[in-house]
Amino acid sequence: MLEKLRVQHFAIIDDLTLSFGQGLHVFSGETGAGKSIIIEALGFALGARGDTTAIQEGAAFMRAEATFTADMLPDNVLQKYQLGSGTFTLARELDIKGKNKAFVNGKAVKVADLAFIGQFLVDFHGQHEHQSLLHPAVHLRLLDQFAKHGPLVQKTENAWREVQNLQEKLNTARLSAQEKERLLDMAQYQLQEIERVNPTADEDEQLEQNLPKLKHAGRLLEMGSEAYEKLYAAEMSATAQAARALKSLQGMAELDETLAPLCEKTNTALGTLEDVAAEIGAYKEDIDVDENALDKLLERHEKIKRLKAKYGPEISDVLATAQTLKARINDLQNSEQHEKELTAALEKARTHLLSLARELHDKRFAAAKKLSALLSEQIRCLGFSQVRFAVAVEMDEENLTSTGADKVEFLFSSNAGQNVRPLKNIASGGEISRVMLGLKAVLAGEVPVMVFDEVDAGIGGETGLLVGEKLRACAQGRQVLCVTHLAQVAVQADRNFHVDKHSARNTTHVSIKPLSGDPLVGEIARMLGGNTGKNSAAVLHAREMLSRYGR
Repeated sequence: MLEKLRVQHFAIIDDLTLSFGQGLHVFSGETGAGKSIIIEALGFALGARGDTTAIQEGAAFMRAEATFTADMLPDNVLQKYQLGSGTFTLARELDIKGKNKAFVNGKAVKVADLAFIGQFLVDFHGQHEHQSLLHPAVHLRLLDQFAKHGPLVQKTENAWREVQNLQEKLNTARLSAQEKERLLDMAQYQLQEIERVNPTADEDEQLEQNLPKLKHAGRLLEMGSEAYEKLYAAEMSATAQAARALKSLQGMAELDETLAPLCEKTNTALGTLEDVAAEIGAYKEDIDVDENALDKLLERHEKIKRLKAKYGPEISDVLATAQTLKARINDLQNSEQHEKELTAALEKARTHLLSLARELHDKRFAAAKKLSALLSEQIRCLGFSQVRFAVAVEMDEENLTSTGADKVEFLFSSNAGQNVRPLKNIASGGEISRVMLGLKAVLAGEVPVMVFDEVDAGIGGETGLLVGEKLRACAQGRQVLCVTHLAQVAVQADRNFHVDKHSARNTTHVSIKPLSGDPLVGEIARMLGGNTGKNSAAVLHAREMLSRYGR
């Protein structure tokens, strides 16, 4: 469950903290008041895309932090991020330079970690997401999500990539003799260019460390010798003087025991000086002033630099390119021999891919029947008394893709006697919104928080009440956050929030306040479009609507 959300410098929000509980939470207010900003801020905290243009004017950063209870997270996620059984906080910050910072309980993580955790916590339905239902590609993804086909879909994609890889190799093997010779010459030239230099791993880093020492060898030797002389070799060196001082202090300590600690410190300092002198002595002995060595090192550095520029950017990339070139040369030199092997391997890979696609088709076909029945049940109570809904799954084995061989499309009819037809061809905006609400109710599974940004778009009247009742039903045992313009939805909330935008001194700010009692009645009356006077028809109607739901 989402317990608290704090938002700082996000769009026109200065610094705002909201607390949440179980059930349906509704955000209402005038158009353009900033209701959707709260949803966007929560998404930002959970790894959604962030843009510096959303940072409040004059601020250096924006930040959102969301506190959740941990009881709905899988054990492996709790262990991975060292989360206990109580609450935890996800936070994210973006500064004006575009630098992101992400945290789990104050510990720095990647933004991708926030998104990974967030998928178990919140299911978002954006303001325009219902339009995605017009695209059959989305229907395929939703069906697989419903049936939990993820592992099999991944296997199918891997098999498809293997087919593509083998096909590419076979195409190379079937090149004309002239084209093969051209590609072979190029690959051999590039490999020889790398092998002539023969770089080793991390060699560039070693060169970067050694070059300064060789470039300044003479000066380093001179200064090292001077330091060694002053520390150790000269008659009046620092170590010699420290030794004399220690001897005097030891004599004093024999007369006054309180000086013993000072003797110990002096003895330690003397040891440190001797160690430093020994290290400097070893360092200067190791200095090479050979100009030929410097020239060779500079030449080597330049060769490595050229290789990195051409085949890099890192030494590891250069070495990887060499291995790729060797494999390419081998394929080109032995193309005729490999062609039969590749043809057989490709046929085997295609057979495997087709087998996976058929398995996926069978599972999708069975899942489509279940989804059709469940979704029909979910949306029938949303004003579709004569609804018919079907999920069509058609297989085309001649067109295998990374998702298999299926085309999936949602078919819909809301009128008696009308055959089901593609959803994109016949459904109105309000109908699509209700279908999406039904889908969310089916697909949300165990996700504890559902977020709807104007899912009631394009509807009103009695249908609005039905949508509100569906949202209220979805909120049983979990949280639902909903931005709405409909009084029919707002009256059914467990918690209402009013979003208001106000300007002062050339700045604009958003305030969000919980509503109850007379202020809630006034807000419902405003949403009904009537007079908000104490005894107006709109206020009386608002009270009646609220009492209908025990409020």
